[in-house]
Amino acid sequence: MNSAKSNAIIYTHTDEAPLLATYSLLPIIEAYASTAGVAVETRDISLAGRILAQFPDRLTDEQRVDDALAELGALAEQPEANIIKLPNISASIPQLKAAVKELQAQGYDIPDYPESPSTEDEKAARAAYDKVKGSAVNPVLRQGNSDRRAPAAVKNYAKKYPHRMGAWSSESKTNVATMGHDDFRSNEKSVVVDEPDTLSIVHVAGDGTETVLKDDVKVLKGEVVDATFMDVAALRRFLTEQIARAKDEDVLFSVHLKATMMKVSDPIIFGHAVKAFFPSLFEEYADQLAEAGVSANDGLAALLTAAETMPDGEAVKAAVTKALDEGPRMAMVDDRKGITNLHVPSDVIIDASMPAMIRTSGHMWGPDGNEADALAVIPDSSYAGVYQTVIDDCRANGAFDPSTMGSVPNVGLMAKAAEEYGSHDKTFEAPADGAMQVRASDGTVLIEHTVSEGDVWRACQTKDEPIRDWVKLAVDRARASDTPAVFWLDEDRAHDGNLINKVEEYLPEHDLDGLTIAIMAPAEATAYSLERIRKGEDTISVTGNVLRDYNTDLFPILEVGTSAKMLSIVPLMNGGGLFETGAGGSAPKHVQQLIEEDYLRWDSLGEFFALAASFEHLAQSTDNARAQILADTLDRATGTFLENDKSPTRKLGGIDNRGSHFYLAMYWAQELAKQTEDAELAQAFSQLAETLTSNEETIVEELNAVQGESVDIGGYYYPSGEKADKVMRPSTTLNQALADIHA
Repeated sequence: MNSAKSNAIIYTHTDEAPLLATYSLLPIIEAYASTAGVAVETRDISLAGRILAQFPDRLTDEQRVDDALAELGALAEQPEANIIKLPNISASIPQLKAAVKELQAQGYDIPDYPESPSTEDEKAARAAYDKVKGSAVNPVLRQGNSDRRAPAAVKNYAKKYPHRMGAWSSESKTNVATMGHDDFRSNEKSVVVDEPDTLSIVHVAGDGTETVLKDDVKVLKGEVVDATFMDVAALRRFLTEQIARAKDEDVLFSVHLKATMMKVSDPIIFGHAVKAFFPSLFEEYADQLAEAGVSANDGLAALLTAAETMPDGEAVKAAVTKALDEGPRMAMVDDRKGITNLHVPSDVIIDASMPAMIRTSGHMWGPDGNEADALAVIPDSSYAGVYQTVIDDCRANGAFDPSTMGSVPNVGLMAKAAEEYGSHDKTFEAPADGAMQVRASDGTVLIEHTVSEGDVWRACQTKDEPIRDWVKLAVDRARASDTPAVFWLDEDRAHDGNLINKVEEYLPEHDLDGLTIAIMAPAEATAYSLERIRKGEDTISVTGNVLRDYNTDLFPILEVGTSAKMLSIVPLMNGGGLFETGAGGSAPKHVQQLIEEDYLRWDSLGEFFALAASFEHLAQSTDNARAQILADTLDRATGTFLENDKSPTRKLGGIDNRGSHFYLAMYWAQELAKQTEDAELAQAFSQLAETLTSNEETIVEELNAVQGESVDIGGYYYPSGEKADKVMRPSTTLNQALADIHA
């Protein structure tokens, strides 16, 4: 396993469109960084790479890969850490299965994903895959809290060239539906641990039989431990009611969950939604579906695929069609292909789908190919009120105006897996009626819930040190930007009540003179922030981890059109830096377009911002003056890039991702050539700047000439590096110019 150099930047290989863009952008980064003596190393934390790392004993010497995620997790604890983390797949079960199938076809001897493991080998395989699925990367790397905001250049560009916002009608029937009782929020219990301990999670059946579900939950003094559950009987009643409501109100029916981050709980909830929409189907064909290995948790797509080979397959497909025809109109992921909201659990992710709906007049796409009002079903009520508040505001005041609106940057509590509710191994379906308990090592019951078989129970931890650091970061950001900071915490929720106590304890450790620091429940904080946004004023949202995930998509998508353009810095608690790039849109669709048309629409602007921040951090931590020059000139180049509108266009004929990288390289070289802090560096880049500038037309022609033809990259989840490199670097003129830097 490799170890990072102290004067190095680690650039992550991830998945889908960001990975393909890396083949084009990384050679530029490596060439420029080399002039400052900065090494740029890569680590593969893609879904495929993480899968292969779990099965070294089944692979040949040539096939084995390092466990790069574990390595980076260890590095994140070191002061020299400098990691640029691109978006990665947070795998749902269908995605995981698809990746496994692709790797097997490529000759990797890895096991199938076992749905119901029975043998020891199957149990071992399931345990290995459980380490990979869902949001497996973020808890490992995020050893610090999050500071995320729109860079000034992005905000100014959005004001000068506002993106399109759909008009809102005061008659809009779009609303959020949420449970409000018998859900995770209402059933939550929370304790603060007095001393370090090892806790256990135990199920106690009605007859007193105890089953230890987990016995190694290590906690530290002052740690906040929570547990809660969702009553699935109440959930099913709620879902059935909302299906009827959508039909009655003649609006689209849509379910919005987080089946990636909440990799255990939310797919189960999604499965209940599928069953609720197709109740007759799952009753009449229960035995056949079970025999075919169909799980409603995998969605309608998996069911329809299985139906192709089932004895009663045609009848099953007919039952699906009948339910869709007789039920409410379904919100669609892709109406042209008949892909509904219930096809795949990872297709409709709340933090992306809800802002897109709000931005588009409160509309989603219907089965007829037209936009329509929708009922957004968000079963758990913890944060559903945030979205309802925004919808109500738009219904009353109209769409937001990007040319005048303020901003809502975020300081997020996420260090050391804080609040990773549902994305880890402390989530269970209750095996029988009885009680779920969290016990101290001496047997004391800290938390207890009475549950019924199938209820979804989950626990989470939040360490004290990250909370203290989170409060400090919030105060520092409020001071640096002279902006009010609001802690989005609900005193009526058990977990938030404990966090409020800690926030009130730690705030006096800082100079608060002249600052506006407030604590508000999420819906109230949303209303406060929206009122200020419409006046052009900024408000820092200081949130827990899940709400951080939601807010850092909601507000950026409304403000600047995409979360990909945000600056996301994670000051690691031991002194290093993690620099994250935004999600940036539909990565799967981008890959599909590349394969079909050799055109990649992915916007790497987030990578540009992360890279500049990474260079700056390295300059400060290693006293590397040239790294600071690279950071400063890259910032100026990015400003020129935005001003000249060199982001990828949407259709063939314009520049795509590769063309945008060329323009970034040209503007960056020009800035380096004219800077006066380092004459030798200016001289080194003067020739490159001249070459790129004088050959602009030739390079763009070489990049655009390949458009329109299908390409082979060797795989979706695990593309061939050689093939991807060839596809993503078609300009010989640009490639030679970069190579000459090293000459």
